[in-house]
Amino acid sequence: MAAQHEVVIIGGGNAGISLAARLERYGVKDVALVEPREHHLYQPLFSHIAGGRASAKEAIRPQEPLIPDGVTWIRDAAAGIDTDANTVTLESGATVSYGQLVVCPGLQYDWDAVPGLAEAVHSPHGASHYEFELAPKAWTLLSGLKSGTALFTMPAGPIKCGGAAQKPMYLACDYWKGLGVLDRIRVVMVQPYPTVFGVPEVDRELDRKIAEYGIELWTNSELLSVDAAGQLATIRNTATGAEENLHYDVLNGVPPQSAPDWLKATDLPAAGDAGGFVEVDRQTLRHIRFPNVWSLGDAAGTTNSKSGGALRKQTMVLAKNLVAARKGKPLPAKYNGYSVCPFTVSRNTVVFAEFDDRYRPMPTVPRVPTWNESRLSWVVDRNIFPQVYWNMILKGRA
Repeated sequence: MAAQHEVVIIGGGNAGISLAARLERYGVKDVALVEPREHHLYQPLFSHIAGGRASAKEAIRPQEPLIPDGVTWIRDAAAGIDTDANTVTLESGATVSYGQLVVCPGLQYDWDAVPGLAEAVHSPHGASHYEFELAPKAWTLLSGLKSGTALFTMPAGPIKCGGAAQKPMYLACDYWKGLGVLDRIRVVMVQPYPTVFGVPEVDRELDRKIAEYGIELWTNSELLSVDAAGQLATIRNTATGAEENLHYDVLNGVPPQSAPDWLKATDLPAAGDAGGFVEVDRQTLRHIRFPNVWSLGDAAGTTNSKSGGALRKQTMVLAKNLVAARKGKPLPAKYNGYSVCPFTVSRNTVVFAEFDDRYRPMPTVPRVPTWNESRLSWVVDRNIFPQVYWNMILKGRA
């Protein structure tokens, strides 16, 4: 017989744990969390690890102490969802019945979408700070480079914190500048969009840093393939169709990303959504077709930039709405599309981008331009945010 829970949450990352904690605080007592991993990762620090400004041990903790008191931890992975039977199938073959279901398993990395990329980041000349195990390697390679070409790539489509693809690049450039070798290193950033980020105010500040470091920004460009043995990247300009082969000495690659394959195979994504994201009302975070299904975070089909800052807002909205829905009441909260990206543009300054799902500035303090390069923003991002995450966000208190 299947286990039964009032609320089942798929995914024990930031979204799942912080939501479970908030629901417990709101009086929901029968919450189960489906998550196979024994360790929890704070992903915003990966960029700092790859840039030599944090150690790997700061970004990882055991999962068990983080599970909120009273929440049932199902140490298994989701493999399917039956919306007619209101059940989740687990990889072990067991099933779990739900009254309300929250789907937040995060994204999967589609390394094979770029031929040769997986091999390249595991080669002696490549890494990726999007993988926890490879982030320290990225810093080893970048800090050891004294001349040659450093290539940084970002894929098109929804990814975890799109701005994070650039952060180790700025940290490395400032490091090379301090060593006096920056002028001997060709730094290339492959950006799939027309500008460096998309928020005009932020673009101007980042363009200034790009000029300061002498970075070559290849806009409207995408990585087509990589020859790991030959250290050769093939890059296409999507505006002209022209292709160019670039030899690199160090590659920091970011993979294309999508919802997990098992989620794509369910009836939760919208018809024709190749990314497999859960079809939700972008304000209430409730599924369009299944009223007892919800989603937030990276796997949700929302239009915001996917980030921890966006997730914090979504958690508050979803928790309030789910509690109201259980009581048959109207949904009281709406997500406004907010997201945030702290760009580490030097080894002690940050450009703090706050914006909505239309990439319009949305500063937390009205009329305060947080996108200006700032040492204070560095302290907030590097020192304060990790403590807030471990001690408040994951406890449903921020």
